[in-house]
Formats: sequence, structure tokens, C-alpha cells
Amino acid sequence: DSLSERLVGSSNMEDGVSLKFRQQLLLIDENLVAEDVAALKFLCTDLLPFKKLENVKSALDIFQLLMTEEYLNEEDTFLLAELLYRMKCHSLLKKLGYTKEKVEECLRERGRVSPYRQMLYELSENITDDMLKDIVFLLQNYLPRRRITLSALELLILLEKQGLLTENNVQMLEDVCMNVSPDLLETVNCYKRAKGYTTVCNIPSFNILQSDYKHNGKKVLTYEVFVCPIKFLELPDQPERFRKYFNLGGQRGTNIEECGGGKTGITPLMLPTHQYICLSSWYRQNTTSYKMDGPHRGFCLVINNVEFDGSLQERKGSCRDAEELERVFTWLGLDVKTYKNQTSKEIKNLMQNWQHLEDHKDRDCFICCILSHGESGAIYGKDEELVSIRMIMSHFTAKQCPQLAEKPKLFFIQACQGKEIQRPVYVEADARIPDLSSMQQSISPSESIPEEADFLLGMATIDGYASFRHIQQGTWYIQALCSKLQLLVPRGEDILSILTEVNEDVGRRVDRLGTKKQMPQPAYTLRRKFIFPIPRDPPPS
Repeated sequence: DSLSERLVGSSNMEDGVSLKFRQQLLLIDENLVAEDVAALKFLCTDLLPFKKLENVKSALDIFQLLMTEEYLNEEDTFLLAELLYRMKCHSLLKKLGYTKEKVEECLRERGRVSPYRQMLYELSENITDDMLKDIVFLLQNYLPRRRITLSALELLILLEKQGLLTENNVQMLEDVCMNVSPDLLETVNCYKRAKGYTTVCNIPSFNILQSDYKHNGKKVLTYEVFVCPIKFLELPDQPERFRKYFNLGGQRGTNIEECGGGKTGITPLMLPTHQYICLSSWYRQNTTSYKMDGPHRGFCLVINNVEFDGSLQERKGSCRDAEELERVFTWLGLDVKTYKNQTSKEIKNLMQNWQHLEDHKDRDCFICCILSHGESGAIYGKDEELVSIRMIMSHFTAKQCPQLAEKPKLFFIQACQGKEIQRPVYVEADARIPDLSSMQQSISPSESIPEEADFLLGMATIDGYASFRHIQQGTWYIQALCSKLQLLVPRGEDILSILTEVNEDVGRRVDRLGTKKQMPQPAYTLRRKFIFPIPRDPPPS
């Protein structure tokens, strides 16, 4: 709309408001984008009725509400100036006759945005996309079951609506920040210090107080850790492992031993900042990751179909993939079992046999890798009969395989999910000839995965497309998967982060003529992060 049209449309503002003032507000509105409007709404949450704010579509709507509630008028525009200042829209202040310095001078006496609201807004400004993903993951039990994309501000408002976050209770926010970023935690700590708080965090097994002491004349930030004996013993790691993890050789051993014995009156551990961050990492890994410290890691099945009975070509180079998978997953602590050239019936029988294996109960996870030709949502047996990927995975649901209930189950499929395309000499596609593949119904990876938790399906390619295999070096996907596992597991990365790197690796590759590309696609219902324990031995290659 033109400015003149909007001036007419604004005539429903308070009677007696001069045209000049309305024009000022419209000019400010013209310079604010959707993110600015969301910020205005958030900063006004303590000042305006929440139901009315929910219906706000523009900055003008907020200005109208502020005027109705008598926070804003022609003679007193300071609240609007404060809001623009908080949002760092300093160039707009001059439209109200203010400068950044003038606003700062008046804030102490006239500021209306509470320190609590300021703290939350500052947090939202510093939360990166990756941090937001981590926070949403940590708080998934408190968020709507339907998958919605939340901004940082929307997430904070949602927590406030549920009463999980208030001016006098920022405990959940603090726990989350401790796990995601020390910088975010410091923002919360500054607010708490101003409010007179002393405790920095209070997680199930630890109570941590922040303090300063002087070392060689310099102030050093430390964290005083009090361990709760009973709850500490419920954690997966034993006290001795706790001591080794934090390299607490220089600490008084009685702290750990007394804790192990369930005694009270524990002398607190004094941890410098770097060890405190280790504590945070250790706590997050034990509460937001799948348990991976059992007596046995788990079984890994590798089904490698190389030769076929009819028109499907021999999958040259696939044995290289199978050997690499066996080396890498053995290095990761799994018991690897390889099966070669299995018919559709033999694949189904294999799944039934492994489904009923009692030994799963002592294992942390289950992994299955299938290397074959394929179509949308299915792979070929040696007899060139299709086997549904969903049917394969359904053998290991909690109902069908209770020994693996609540344990992560990972499936990696190296097979085409669509028609064969023209290929050069050294690159082949894992697909049937085009006229037959066109008969197969399109099925996406998300449709193949069972509708329950704890599954991951890693597909070599997106639905409808071919995946590629070098006849000597193996497939792009499996070779990238094995390479990234060896590189990133020792760094403590979780499986989804690793698969993102696999996507990036495979997506960069092209055949030697530069005509073919491929993009893998994972689908998952994992409830926690899946992190392989770091092996003692170096990577196999």
C-alpha cells in the first residue's frame, strides 16, 4: 500500500492524535520487517494483554495497542524509543526526536521493559540455528507433538505459556543453556546476579555455585560442585569413571569415594571453567543420548548382493563396500555378520531369525546394512524379487523384537530408488533397466520407516533417483559413510551430524565426465542423540 492509503487506513487510531504523529508512526512501521514486528510483540509481552498481542499483524497494530493502554502518545514517545533501542533500530530513533545516547541516559528512570524480558530477548538474539536445534531437541518432551518450526522467541513464549519459565524461575532455561552454550549461560547468570540469585544451576545430580578466586594476582572464575550421592549413583557412569573423565587426580579423592559410599557432608569439588564445561558435556551425553555403555555394543548385519539370477547386472565393487563396513563397524565395537547373494526369501528368513535373537537384550543397538539393486522403497534379492524396506525394518519394532525396545536401530541401504540413467564406463547405477523400474510405485524413505521411535534409515539416494558405484572403489555413499564414521566418531559427533557430513561429501562428488550427481537422504524417529563411544584403537584406514 502507498503511504497515503495507509494514512487513511490508520484513521481508526485514537481521536485527537495529530496527523504528524500518525505519520511518524507510519514511517517507523514502513522501516520494520516481520522479524522486527515479532521482536516488538515479545518486548511488549509484559505490558499488553497476551490475547491481543496474538492477533497483531503489523507494527501499527502494536502502536495502536500501546496508545489504547496509554503507554504511547504524542507528548510521550519514550517507550517506543526504548523498544527501538532494545531492538538496535537506532536509525529510527531520530524520527521520534531521540538519539541512542539520549535514550541510554533516560533508561534508568524511565525504562519499562523488565530486566527479565531484556535477558530473554538478548538470549534470542544470540541463539544460532544450530543452538536452536539443540534446544528444541533437549525440550522435545515439553513441545507440541506436531512438528512445527519455532523461532527462538516463539520457543521462549511457549515455555512461558506452560509456566516453565517465569521472572523468578529460570531454572529450565539455565539447564538448557548449560548444555548448549557457556555464552548463553552467562547471559542468564548476569540476570540472576542482578536479581540476587546465588545458585548457577541445579541439575539432578549436581548443585553448582559460581565463584571467583585470585591466582597469581588474577581473578579466576571457578565452579564449586556439590554432588548428590543418591542421585549420582543412579547415573550410568560409576564414581571411578567420573574421576577419570574429569582428570581429577589433583582433587581430594574423598569427594568421589564418599559419594560412592552414599555419605553426606561432601567436601565440594572446585572445578575451573574448562572442567565445568566438561561436566556439562558429560551430563548432557548421559541424559540426552542413548545408553551405549553396556557389556556388548550390538550386532551389525551386512547383506551384500553382488550377483543376480536374471537381467540385473553384477554389482562390481560391492565387495569393497562390504569389507569396509565390516572393518569400520568392528572397530566401533559391533559384532559384524556378513551374508552374500541372498534371495528375497532368504532375506526375509534372516530378518525373522535375527528378530527372535535373545542376545539383543545385552546389546546397546542394532545395525543392518543392505547392498543391492533397488527400486522405490524396496531392494532386490538375488532372485530379482523385491523386498520392502519397511517390511525389513518392521521385524525390529518394540512389539516384534522386545529385546531391542527403546534401543536405537539403524539401517543403511545402498541401492537405487528409481530409474537407471546413462552412465560412463567406471560408474554404474544400482538399478534395474528403465522399462521395468517405471512400474514400481514411488515410496519415500519417511514412508519406509516404522511409525515408532528409535529407528534411523539412511538411504544412498533420494526417492526416484539412482545411486552410483565405482566398479573398483565401491559406492559413493558407503565409502563416504565409512570415511566420516572414522573421522567424526573420535570427535564425539552424533550419527545425524555424521550423516549430514556424508550428504555434503556425496553431494560434491560427480562422475569423471561430470554428468552425474547423487544426494543421500536419512529418515529417523530417534528420540535421543546416537553417539558411538570413542574406540581405543585408531581407525582401521
